Formats: sequence, C-alpha cells, structure tokens
Amino acid sequence: MIWPINLVKKRFLLLSLLSLALTHCGGDKGKTPTQITLTGSSTVAPLAADAAKRYETSHPEVRIDVQSGGSSRGIADTRSGLADLGMASRALKPDENDLTAHRIAMDGVCVIVHRDNPVAGFDKQQLIDIYTGKIENWKALGGPDREIVVANKAEGRATLEVFLDYTGLDSADIQADVVVGENQQAIKTVAGNPAAIGYVSIGAAVSEAEVGTPIKPVSCDGVPPTTEAVANGEFPITRPLQIITKDDPSPAAQAFLDYLKSAEIDDLVESHLYVPISH
Repeated sequence: MIWPINLVKKRFLLLSLLSLALTHCGGDKGKTPTQITLTGSSTVAPLAADAAKRYETSHPEVRIDVQSGGSSRGIADTRSGLADLGMASRALKPDENDLTAHRIAMDGVCVIVHRDNPVAGFDKQQLIDIYTGKIENWKALGGPDREIVVANKAEGRATLEVFLDYTGLDSADIQADVVVGENQQAIKTVAGNPAAIGYVSIGAAVSEAEVGTPIKPVSCDGVPPTTEAVANGEFPITRPLQIITKDDPSPAAQAFLDYLKSAEIDDLVESHLYVPISH
C-alpha cells in the first residue's frame, strides 16, 4: 500500500511530537540517583542502614549503600576516597588526625556467655586471666567443669581495641581459641558452644538474647550491661559510634551526615539499644 506523501509527513510529525513529549515528561524519572557509600563498623552499619532507608523515602533522588567490614575499613576507605562516609565504633587515633569524627550515638561492649552457663559476671582481673590463659576452666569461676573456649575479635575491629583498652592487654597477650569478625560471628560462636566466652556490642547482645538466641550478656565489674548504665556513665566499657569524614564531603553526603547527627534518628538509635547523643 502506498501512503500519500502529505499523510506520511503528518504521521512523521505526530510521532516526533509524541517522542518529544514523552522525553520531556520522563526526564526527571530517568535521572540517575546520587550515590552515597558508607563502609566500616559492623556495629554502626545496622543503624546507618535503617537511617538510610528512612532518608531515601523522603529523598528519592539519593541512593545510600551501607557496607560493613570493620572500623579500620571505614577509616581506610574514607581516607582513600572509596567511601563518602566511614563508620567507626571507636575514637580516632592520633595518627588519624587527618580525619574528622562525628558522634551519632554511644554504645557499650559487654561479655557474653552461653545461656546455660551459670556464671553471672566478671571483674576486670578475671577477664584478663581468662583471655591470657591463666584461667582455663569454668570451674574456677563457679561454672561447670569445662575448658573455656575463648573467642576474640580480629585485628582491625574496634570492639577488640575497646576491649584491649579496658583490660590493658596487647593483642599478643591474648590466647584465643576462635577469632571472629562481626558481632554476629561472635554471637553465633557463643550460642553454639556452651563453654565459649566472647564480647560484643551491648545492643547486639541484648537484642539477640531477647529473641531467644542462647546467649547471656553478663555484668562487668558488678554493673549490668544495659543502655541505662551506658547513658549514666556507670558501665566500664563504653565507646562512641561515629561517622568519619575527610576534608569536605559532597553536598549529598553532608546532608545525610547532618541527618545522622540530628534528633530525627533518636528513635532508631534507641531501637538498636544504643544511647542517643544529646541535642
């Protein structure tokens, strides 16, 4: 069938106008979202991820990728530019003064044992003796006649550094049977072995115990591991949860950082059993 030339021109014009209209209407929808990447502490990551989901709801032009891997990773990635923002569950060291730390919450580090272990708590010296191999059997602490399985955190983990600071030990002093990374690995190790001992974030420990995971957060120096004890300064092992920056973040990253530092996420901080920062 042969179309008349004027009809062909009209059809071409209509198709061109339709294509232009669709391009104009869908231009904003096709725009690539601004990407923000956070890496670091496995303690901070769940809180940051929940905050990111909420933030994206009201900022659809932004996509936030939260990756764990330890505080050392977050600091290194921020330094190198691989991450827009780092996450660290410890204070910065003197040789990290090229970076800036922004506190978003406070946390405590508590010791955990299996739920069936009758031992209810430790003092500092007992923990030193356990982790250096001087106390090897639970019987010496009022527990069962079983050898203690010591779970220690891997190098680069802020929880390890906080624990070492509290005990006054060096990494070389610790006689570990198991080396773990993220909080969940430590929790699984203790939950799966009635003779094991480990240490993790209070928030992670209490949350897992509440849902039935067979672990027990125990007292330290006579103080129960609670967010209240962290908030009032009674608990002996505490640490800041921080976002790390280098130089000036991008406008999008700065806006999300401001959100993380605001009272708008206080309910999320509390839901993870951390202590909000006073505003």
